[in-house]
Amino acid sequence: MDTFFKVFAIIFTLLFGYAIVVQFNDPDALKWILIYAVAAVASVLFLLKKLKPFVYFSCTLFFLVLFVAYWPETYEGVQLNHGMKTVNIEEGRESLGSLIAAIIMLVYGLRTRFVNKKN
Repeated sequence: MDTFFKVFAIIFTLLFGYAIVVQFNDPDALKWILIYAVAAVASVLFLLKKLKPFVYFSCTLFFLVLFVAYWPETYEGVQLNHGMKTVNIEEGRESLGSLIAAIIMLVYGLRTRFVNKKN
């Protein structure tokens, strides 16, 4: 099972890295680059077994707050292949990206907690 979580963390490190790269044309690029950098660094540190569960659970809470804060007034989808037509689409993308990061941080936290419990 350890191999599964290593591969899982590598995949999400790469996905969060990709999310950083595609932020460069965003109006608030620096903010989202830093936000996804937190997720990418947490993924690397999960691979290296350097963080305690509390840190991952804190990150989960952080990303859940972002999810709620950026949820658009009117959800219009994310329409990945049509650019940003409205602010609602952009906020929908940001919100759902935050939810994905929250779920991944929760997985890391739970895995770290249960592995630490066994040792």
